[in-house]
Amino acid sequence: MWVDQQQRPICFLPHLPRSTMRFTVVPVAMAMLCVMAIHADVKPQKDFNLQKFTGKWYRVGLAYDSPGFAPYRDKLKATMGIITQTPDGHANLTMWELSPLGCQSLTYQYNKTSVPGEFIYFSTRHNIEKDITVVDTDYTDYALVLKYKVFNREYTQVALYGRTPRVRNNILQKFKALALSQGLSKESILIPPLAENCPITEPGE
Repeated sequence: MWVDQQQRPICFLPHLPRSTMRFTVVPVAMAMLCVMAIHADVKPQKDFNLQKFTGKWYRVGLAYDSPGFAPYRDKLKATMGIITQTPDGHANLTMWELSPLGCQSLTYQYNKTSVPGEFIYFSTRHNIEKDITVVDTDYTDYALVLKYKVFNREYTQVALYGRTPRVRNNILQKFKALALSQGLSKESILIPPLAENCPITEPGE
């Protein structure tokens, strides 16, 4: 592993001749350390303020390379969510998503950690804890969020949220650069179309 001029860790595995590869197995630990080093390089938004972060957000971009996600890539839509702060300083995210049953809402509880901008939540679907880090936000236009989990192997997911369904091109480029820096491929980066009539009415209307 080495670090480029922008201080991003870059991991590589040694190239082995074809004849050698028949008898040599690259240690799994080496690959694990690479992924851990990339993840460890991510820092949360400086002086993160949860109260300023609450409110309406649209998930307008997603970068994810899990094989289990592949069948759903073409069905992904940009959806809306509402973040609220609990009295004890945690965060709740209510997200509306299209499903075969129509538009449904899901609520996630993000528990704060000792580091502002870093959260953990328990996934009932996967029965594991996942890390959530707000990497970059200006609170008024966009937020870059990284989700990290260990499920058979390490998986990293980078999401772009906007206060409106569309964000400026320079923000899209920030999102793509972060995804690539985390080892995700260009093919894993999606800018999905907006979901229509989901939610059917805006919350509070």
